[in-house]
Amino acid sequence: MNVWGNKIKLSIFGESHGAALGIIIDGLPAGKKMDYEEINFFINRRKAGKNKYTSPRKEKDEYKILSGLKDDFTTGAPLTVIFENNNIISRDYGNLENLLRPSHADYPAKIKFKGFNDFRGGGHFSGRITLALTFAGALAKSILKEKNIEIFSHIKKLKYLEDSSFLDNLDIENLKSLRDKDLAFIKPELEDKAQRFLERVRENGDSIGGEIECMCMNLPVGLGSPFFDSLESKIAHLAFSIPAVKGIEFGLGFDFVNKFASEANDGYYLENENIKTVSNNNGGILGGLSTGMPLIFSVVIKPTPSIALEQKTVNIKDMKEEILKINGRHDACIVPRVLPVIESIAALAILDEIIFT
Repeated sequence: MNVWGNKIKLSIFGESHGAALGIIIDGLPAGKKMDYEEINFFINRRKAGKNKYTSPRKEKDEYKILSGLKDDFTTGAPLTVIFENNNIISRDYGNLENLLRPSHADYPAKIKFKGFNDFRGGGHFSGRITLALTFAGALAKSILKEKNIEIFSHIKKLKYLEDSSFLDNLDIENLKSLRDKDLAFIKPELEDKAQRFLERVRENGDSIGGEIECMCMNLPVGLGSPFFDSLESKIAHLAFSIPAVKGIEFGLGFDFVNKFASEANDGYYLENENIKTVSNNNGGILGGLSTGMPLIFSVVIKPTPSIALEQKTVNIKDMKEEILKINGRHDACIVPRVLPVIESIAALAILDEIIFT
C-alpha cells in the first residue's frame, strides 16, 4: 500500500524514470498559507548534482500543485503535488533488464510483480520518490513551526568520522546553521575531512553509508497512541519507507545494552514549575508517549548500491551467473541528501498526532 496516516493521509506515486512523481496529502487544515520560499529551500537541500560526491542527475525539482490550494492557502481538500522527471537517461539501464543489481529491489520486485515492474533508476523503489515526501515534510514543518516545534538533523557518522550527539549538544544557534551546510556536522572541523573522504570514495568507484541523527524540540507531553501507534512506532514506520534506511534507534538506543538502570534512568527535576529530566537517554519518549524533552532518534543509511565496481550477479532470464558493471549517474554518498527527508518523516509523524489538538 502507498497510503500512510490517520488524521493526515499520504498517498505517494511515481517512478524514477516515469513521467512524474507526486503525493496526495489529505487531512490538512484549511487556511494554511504556503511558504514557498521555505519549501523550495527545503527541497533544494536534497537535490543532486551540487557537489562531486552526489549524482550528476540534475532535475529542476519544480512542482505543480494540482488541487487543494486557492490564493496560496490550503482549502481543506486533498492537496495534490507532482514533480515532472525531465533529466532521464534510460539507456543506462538498457542491458540491465535481466541482470539483478546487488542490494537493489530488482529480484524481489520482479518476482512480486511478475516482471512488469519498472526497474529503471530503481523505479518506484528509488530514493527519488522521497522528493514528494520532502515536499509534504516541508509543509508539515511550516505548520509545526506555528506551534514553536522545530526539527534539526545532522550527520552523526560517516565511516570513521564521528560527530557530537544531540544528547550532548543543544547549542540552538549552532543547530540552526546546520541546514545551510552541504555537510551538516556539529563539529565544523569534520566538514573538510568528510569532503576529502567522499571524493576519494567516488574516485574509487565505490559508495558509503552513514548515520543521521534527528531532534524535535518543544513537543507537548503525551503525543502518541500506544501500543501500535506509539510515537516511536509512527516515526519508525515512516523512516523505513525511505529506501536506504536499514536501522533506527531512539535516545541511547542500542547503547542501553551497556548501561545499568542507575546509569540510564532519566531523573526528574523542576525548572520554573516545569517538569524536566536531568538526562535524556530515552530520547524524549517513554511508554510510546512524548515526555516534553527533545525527541531524539538516529537512522542508519546503507551505501548506495549502484557502484562502478564489478559485482557478482545472476542473469535471471538465462539463469546464469555473470559479472555486472553498472553505468549511469549515482551518488557516492546519499547521507547529506537524506537529512531533509528524515526531518520530513519526523514532522509528518508529529503533525499526524498534533493536528487539530
